[in-house]
Amino acid sequence: MALIDLARERRSIRRFRRDPISDEDLRYILEVAHYAPSGANRQPWRFVIVKDPNLKKRIREICEEIEREFYKHVPEWFRNFARERGISWRKPHLEEAPVLIHVFGYRRSPHWKESVWLMIGYLLLAAAEKGYATLTYTPSDTRWANEFFNVPENWGLETIINIGYPAQEPSYPGRLELSEICYENSWGIKYFKE
Repeated sequence: MALIDLARERRSIRRFRRDPISDEDLRYILEVAHYAPSGANRQPWRFVIVKDPNLKKRIREICEEIEREFYKHVPEWFRNFARERGISWRKPHLEEAPVLIHVFGYRRSPHWKESVWLMIGYLLLAAAEKGYATLTYTPSDTRWANEFFNVPENWGLETIINIGYPAQEPSYPGRLELSEICYENSWGIKYFKE
């Protein structure tokens, strides 16, 4: 499949089948991701991969406790946004997905955040190429993860990537047209005249 097709077809999924992912596929996905460019080539990312059902259950419990508190304080527009998409403080995907990849970023590295998220883009497309669905989920408070995984203090959890086969049909949230987002020489002058 061409890269444009992978990008066009990839969707975030919140319900996963429990079918396992082969270590060969997982290695391929991470291999692709680790070739992403990074500021000063520091590669400021590390992965903690969790397949163990007991660990996934505990991670879900921690995250749901954090999210329950978070949802008490969100503005009304966010509540409506989440409700329309079936999103809540409940996170069953953390147990359902056969693999959770916890992505940590080294916060003292130049352009670490940009580098980590660029790498995540590579990872998502590699997973799509192998036929897997993904979800990037970032708890509203990630401080628990360092102690939980014994991670050094200058590293921080950036996101948890759920990977597996979808247990639901993906929805298509729509995209802006290129003519709406690409400008020529100055803001507002359309580059594409579609």
